[in-house]
Amino acid sequence: MLADQIQSDLKTAMKARDTLAVGALRMVLARIKETRVSTGHGDEVTDDEVQTLIGREAKRRTEAARAFSDAGRDELAAKEEAELEILQRYLPQQMSDDELTAVIDETITATGASSAGDFGKVMGAVMPKVKGRADGNRVNALVRARLT
Repeated sequence: MLADQIQSDLKTAMKARDTLAVGALRMVLARIKETRVSTGHGDEVTDDEVQTLIGREAKRRTEAARAFSDAGRDELAAKEEAELEILQRYLPQQMSDDELTAVIDETITATGASSAGDFGKVMGAVMPKVKGRADGNRVNALVRARLT
């Protein structure tokens, strides 16, 4: 399981005294434990759930790095970007623009969408197909471009 791999990588990072990796992996493991003990959840967390948690944390790192960079705090932005690289090891490969465009075009054809008014219908059909492999903002922009 992915959670076990993260635990193993944490031990390796601790032995190597890689404080950045230790911090990032501990944060992910804390999120996993929170999910395990949340009301109505079983003891095990699936790999999909772990990837969703990591995806959320990666998004937070991206936003924080952008905010720090905009504020002129380049050293903090660099730290966030380094943590993001660590988290991305556990996420699926992101789709290229060509692959994503192909999925969007296929969905537009399948749903019969023809105008910007069909945006919600197309997004609702595309997002489950690309879950975890494409950022929602990227999908949003490409769908809008295709429907206008």
